[in-house]
Amino acid sequence: MNKILICDDEKDIVRALEIYLKAEGYEISKAYTGLEALQRLREEAEVCLVLLDIMMPKMDGIEALAEIRKFSNVPVIFLTAKSEDADKILGLNVGADDYITKPFQPAELIARVRSSIRRYTMLGSAAAKKEELVLGGISLNDPAKEVRVDGETVNLTKTEYGILKLLLQEPGRVFSPAEIYREVWGGDPYGTENTVAVHIRRLREKIEIDPAKPRYLKVVWGRGYKLEGTPL
Repeated sequence: MNKILICDDEKDIVRALEIYLKAEGYEISKAYTGLEALQRLREEAEVCLVLLDIMMPKMDGIEALAEIRKFSNVPVIFLTAKSEDADKILGLNVGADDYITKPFQPAELIARVRSSIRRYTMLGSAAAKKEELVLGGISLNDPAKEVRVDGETVNLTKTEYGILKLLLQEPGRVFSPAEIYREVWGGDPYGTENTVAVHIRRLREKIEIDPAKPRYLKVVWGRGYKLEGTPL
């Protein structure tokens, strides 16, 4: 059974989320502060998804996520208010995989949860077309889940890894934001261009020497993104 960690300082929201998710067969762990979420995640290695509120006392969701990313690549979906657009972008930059705006619809919540868990449990273990994908100085060893750039290991989140693997499988092909979201997140791509753009920017910062003048990960304006380089 997949376990989901819910963290929100509003107990009514935690309870509502618990009811929705238990009805879908998920096991639930609960926390009410960022610090408590960190403790739960360290103690419960079987957690496969975190639903994390942004606005919390003592340690907010942004701070908690930054700490989580120091020891775990578990998918994190932010729970945000409509007025927190800047925090959504910051959260994606820090390492969040997605966000859900409050008040949320149960159907949307379940769809995003399913997509994130499916990506976490299946994308990384799915058979690649090749065990190792290489383009220029980038190499992705899928069995080892290891990415190297110019010989140096690069630490990617599951989402960043999925995007890079997708683009590496077809160098030169332009993928639209909708295609990337559909393939990597596994959900409805409507209105997700900004989410994809933030993850692309974060990935570029990790694989490019100068992200402002990328060697590999290019934007094709009005169409999408592609990887360029000399295949080896």
